[in-house]
Amino acid sequence: MTPKARLLSLLSAAAIAAPLATAMAQDTITGDTVGPADAANTLTFRMTTDGPRNNDPALAAKYGKLFNDFIANHKGWKIELQMMSGDIGQEQARMLEQAKSGNAPDCAAVDSFVLPLFKKAGVLKSFSPYFKKEEIDQLFPFVREGVTGKDGQIYAWWWSTDLRVLYRNKEIIKDGPQTWDETKKAALASVEQGMEGILFNGGRYEGTTFDWLANYWGEGGKLVDDAGKPIFGEGENRAKFVKAVAYYRDLVESGAAPKRVATIGNYDDFNAAAAAGTTALFVGGNWQLSQLKGALEPEEFAKWTFSPLPGATKDERSTGTGGWTVASFAKTDDKVAMCANLAREIYMGPANEIQEQLPTRADFYSKYPIFSNETNKAFGEALKVGQARPGAPVYPEISNQIQIMMGKVLTGTEATEAAVDEAYKASLAAFERL
Repeated sequence: MTPKARLLSLLSAAAIAAPLATAMAQDTITGDTVGPADAANTLTFRMTTDGPRNNDPALAAKYGKLFNDFIANHKGWKIELQMMSGDIGQEQARMLEQAKSGNAPDCAAVDSFVLPLFKKAGVLKSFSPYFKKEEIDQLFPFVREGVTGKDGQIYAWWWSTDLRVLYRNKEIIKDGPQTWDETKKAALASVEQGMEGILFNGGRYEGTTFDWLANYWGEGGKLVDDAGKPIFGEGENRAKFVKAVAYYRDLVESGAAPKRVATIGNYDDFNAAAAAGTTALFVGGNWQLSQLKGALEPEEFAKWTFSPLPGATKDERSTGTGGWTVASFAKTDDKVAMCANLAREIYMGPANEIQEQLPTRADFYSKYPIFSNETNKAFGEALKVGQARPGAPVYPEISNQIQIMMGKVLTGTEATEAAVDEAYKASLAAFERL
């Protein structure tokens, strides 16, 4: 079976087997309910696929056990699972509106990049009573800042983080590119060997903004000031911003990246291209290494490795750090406590381990052996220059405008500087409306 056929087969089998495997492994998980149907108390939990409905049968079963054990430890409760669609931005916006009108779920997965909007709206319940100071102190600084409100209370538990790296096929590209120029040369060299060049997200997708921002942050650029006002279109920041956008544009215009990157908005596309043998270089997330291992034959996977994202120079490097939080909108204290317990007992550590999603607590890198291996140590080193999206309410609109701008630039329908200025003007207008 070819790698591509094997990947398609795996995806098909996963889609069919995940619900069945979960139901068989955990008899207290029926449909979208965890726990006995006649339980006196119900917690509604809106979630991503980080749970018993994961498309990977093995992960679904492991999550099923975590949820089953959780309910066993909390008698009298059941959990109603509400699954989000793949359009995370739309899902989060809808949930915010529901929270404002008092119709949100009791507990939910909130993407770290929109958490500031939920905090500003005042719809989140405090988790401070449910986590010890020592636990909070172990959070990475950018995580601790992200979940803390102006009143010093903790309003979510940010349980996983990630980062972006440059993946490459070592047989095609021997050494990891350190700079933008080296990246372009490596990508063009891969094209000469029949590959389609470097792949990256360039469509209307949050990943497009976040993956690209590392180039701008590496130059020392800032998106907003201390008041949360956009400043990326002013002075030195504008010059750095234009330079980083021009880098992506040049990759496409030179043929180092295919024109189709302007329509890519899904990391799965990179896995598929690697399995099909059509690319030797792509910008992806740390979690994709395990996905590649599962999708490729062992001899093919052995050809792949990763390195830190290149910068304008070797010393101008950064990477985006994101991740998911668990937060509560519940109207009663017992449900807030139950949501905090879910964050603690399922996601804070256990879920990190089974999915190899990087923990947000520094002490977990020694507590869990899996995060002490050479691969995760390398990811940890890359995190040293990591940067989270700014905790400013205007960020989602800045991201939206960057996505629109990138579409114009990558397709060549508008000059780079004009597209940047339009994105900046629209972001400023959005800030004024807040």
